Amino acid sequence: MAHTDHQTMRRVLRREIAGTIGLLTDEHDFRAMRRYRSFTFDDHKTYLQEVESLLRTRASQGSHTTVALFDPREYAEFCAEQGLDPDIPASRTRFTAELAATGPTVPYEGQTLTDLVPVLVDEAVRQATWEYASTLLARLGACATCGEDLGRAAFARATNLLVRILDTAPPGNRHLVCSVSATPETLVAVLHADDADGTTRLDEAEALEFSTVLALGIATQTPGGLVMRTTTPGTADRIYGWRLRGDGLEPLSAGEVFDAYCTDVESGDLIAPESGVDYREPPDLGPDGGPTTEHHH
Repeated sequence: MAHTDHQTMRRVLRREIAGTIGLLTDEHDFRAMRRYRSFTFDDHKTYLQEVESLLRTRASQGSHTTVALFDPREYAEFCAEQGLDPDIPASRTRFTAELAATGPTVPYEGQTLTDLVPVLVDEAVRQATWEYASTLLARLGACATCGEDLGRAAFARATNLLVRILDTAPPGNRHLVCSVSATPETLVAVLHADDADGTTRLDEAEALEFSTVLALGIATQTPGGLVMRTTTPGTADRIYGWRLRGDGLEPLSAGEVFDAYCTDVESGDLIAPESGVDYREPPDLGPDGGPTTEHHH
């Protein structure tokens, strides 16, 4: 029987441990961690280079690593709640393990940190948007007249509308954006739906986030809109949309969609329209698409 020494066994096991690294993505967060004596880095750029080098080494050894967004403020709160000393590496490890289970993460697949960081930040924004919208929906409570749970009813309505939108869409890859003018800032959700052999493929987490933001707009009667872009090889991209009206969607005219796409959201400046793009009115969603005439909560 072949003898395997302890070192070899450990090396084999190490390769099978999936690790998570908590990443300080910006200078501000990095400076906040420097107040801990046990955090030994003093330059953010060097820190990022070291992390990237570690990720590459682990990948070359066959180890899988997930990168999580490390937020110093959340870390301090976590340590206070758990009664941990924030100035020891073991506390950071415990917090990172928690992040791996609940926080925004991105798998490391050989990409540079320059490519990975924006994806990780987007993931964090997506999660925060969904959590915020879910909290606001849950707080709405029950309808004073009929006792119905307002958040749940709005979510059911939003899911129904999303199904109608996808059912009436032309074949191709669909990119949907829903924005709701919530306070303190506009909430935006994005959904990619690929049409393959007449079957629509969705990311379930994206669909949940999208429906939640749309539901919030419906439940709070807040100004908002929804735009769909369909891409099919060999034909012009089609773009159309709706504005939120009551608990339904009101079609935007081709001109309104064109204006929305050709205006910079931040500055209000005009942007040159894309060539080979067909701005049009949306297909009819049927009687279930528009605002209902039932009693308003």
